[in-house]
Amino acid sequence: MNKQEQVGNHDKKIIIVCHGTGCVSSDSPLVLKTLQQHITEQALDNIDTKFSGCHGCCEQGPIVIVEPEGIFYAQVKVDDVPEIVENHLKNNRPVERLFYKDPNTKEAIAHYRDIPFYAKQQRVILRNCGHINPEIIDDYVAVGGYEALQKALKMTPDEVIAEVKKAGLRGRGGAGFPTAQKWEFCRRSPGEQKYMVCNADEGDPGAFMDRSTLEADPHSVVEGMTIAAYAIGASKGYFYVRAEYPLAVKRLRVAIQQAEGRHYIGDNILGSGFSCKLYVKEGAGAFVCGEETALLASIEGKRGAPRPRPPFPAVSGLWGKPTTIDNVKSLANIPVIISHGADWYSAIGTEKSKGTAVFALTGNVSNSGLIEVPMGITLRQIIYDIGGGIPGGKAFKAVQIGGPSGGCLPESALDLPIDFDSLSKAGAMMGSGGMVVMNQDTCMVDTARFFLNFTQSESCGKCVPCRVGTNRMLEILTRITKGLGTESDIELLLRMADVVKNTSLCGLGQTSPNPILTTIKYFREEYDEHVNSRRCRAGVCKALINYYIEPSKCQACQICFRQCPVSAIEGSKGTIHIIDQDKCTKCGTCIAVCPARFSAVIVISGEPVPTAPPENERAVVRAKAEK
Repeated sequence: MNKQEQVGNHDKKIIIVCHGTGCVSSDSPLVLKTLQQHITEQALDNIDTKFSGCHGCCEQGPIVIVEPEGIFYAQVKVDDVPEIVENHLKNNRPVERLFYKDPNTKEAIAHYRDIPFYAKQQRVILRNCGHINPEIIDDYVAVGGYEALQKALKMTPDEVIAEVKKAGLRGRGGAGFPTAQKWEFCRRSPGEQKYMVCNADEGDPGAFMDRSTLEADPHSVVEGMTIAAYAIGASKGYFYVRAEYPLAVKRLRVAIQQAEGRHYIGDNILGSGFSCKLYVKEGAGAFVCGEETALLASIEGKRGAPRPRPPFPAVSGLWGKPTTIDNVKSLANIPVIISHGADWYSAIGTEKSKGTAVFALTGNVSNSGLIEVPMGITLRQIIYDIGGGIPGGKAFKAVQIGGPSGGCLPESALDLPIDFDSLSKAGAMMGSGGMVVMNQDTCMVDTARFFLNFTQSESCGKCVPCRVGTNRMLEILTRITKGLGTESDIELLLRMADVVKNTSLCGLGQTSPNPILTTIKYFREEYDEHVNSRRCRAGVCKALINYYIEPSKCQACQICFRQCPVSAIEGSKGTIHIIDQDKCTKCGTCIAVCPARFSAVIVISGEPVPTAPPENERAVVRAKAEK
């Protein structure tokens, strides 16, 4: 019996097509529609179809899952549909060429559960993502949805808070503040009107954890929000979602409407006497509105800018009323804690960091996407076991954790456990969950400049340390990457970073120096090379590099000559080519188009460019080229 014949033999099948943002952008709706058409034409009455939210392994989309076997089809195109229907759905012969291919072994893996990317995760927050239809409430109810709300409403608010406290849940928005303690502060604050707010702003470049959760399992967040509102005594709640997430906004609105229809939110919820209405507020996309006081100002219709604290939102928040603000991932944890119990939840993770963490794993890694792992797992396990390692056989250099304000950690930190305290000691932070892997071709000075450029442009400008300090630090970093830096610039960066970190008004300014501090701490030699040797070892900083054609390797094929956008390459067929350094804009086109078997174009940094070969030596390849 061959591999295909061994895979599953079930009568009833369910075809699930991913409709997360990544897969939708790759025409997954058309894949589903075509599947449905072929199934109808073939009169396959034992086949059901539906769509789901994000599965996490976004680069493999569109993803199609066949249940109950759990067959995983990757990068499915409309043209693949007839083969899937004919071979698999009609004749139970799965299409092996569409199976997931392991990036290292190239082995075709048939089953969802056997793919290392999924097998080595522990999904709590993402428990339903990729498995249920996010726009059908019955799918959520079928997997235990809203049972936690029913259980919580039979408890007192103080009992709910006590259960969350016992579970040890810490906020997943970045700071890691104990969730139950935040709830207690708000519950004890005087005032009849209180508000519950969900922070789904998520402005970090490359981060999509909250977006994917809302797209794939919005009811879990709605349920968690309602339980939290009950615990603090809030009668109104707001989801603050950036407008750039249209699919998440749509599915969240659908979920709220459906939950209202089942009396899970609204007036007199499930006959308990507790009432709470939920609303969606679309944000304009300002990164600073991830800071809670700026977020509240935006909901109120004001300019999104932070304000000094105290008073804290738990005392004076939205419209001056006691308010609790929790992240999407924090709220998605609540139904699980109430349903399974605090003891079950606290058994996951470490002593001080309970539960799981969700990361957007991106950058130079084989398997990029959305992952969920238990707290305490190491960076090495995430990058190599789940992420599949560094593609192209290149070496690992660093990983940036915590969004643009996170820290860059070196190879020596690969065995560092992932938890709030360990990351903080290393100079990084959990943040909202961004994790960018960098290989040997990354310049750490330019990386610090890149992230600081983002935070500087997103500064609201309200306080001087952030408004002026980030700009001055960016000027210094830019100067260094252009080969104009001095030894004193590095020390000046450190002093300015310390001032900005300790005197800025909000978290944006306070954490913005982290990329600078960690890259100097762990990669000081690269700063010294940029300043003292005018060298960029990664060949990234244009002002410090030159492109050169090695005469001994040049085949006079004229590929680079024809492709150079500024005509900086001189040469004719059979004549060794040279690059006019005065004309070259260092765009990298020549090195990109030079055939790998020749590799005649090289990058030179920190040393003089060799003299071009004399005219009488430039024809050495003529005979070879003509032959």
